Amino acid sequence: MMMGSFFMVIYMIFMLGLFGLSVYCLILFIKLAIRGIRALDIYIDKDKNKNDI
Repeated sequence: MMMGSFFMVIYMIFMLGLFGLSVYCLILFIKLAIRGIRALDIYIDKDKNKNDI
């Protein structure tokens, strides 16, 4: 009986770590998307200014 509860604790620690890692990856992806949108806006603005001249 003791062995089953030990594996349950290990499983819970593993699942919490996996959940934390997935939240961290989601935050990194959102930061990357925001940076990409900013870069695209700068590119479009530069292209628009070049065509206006």
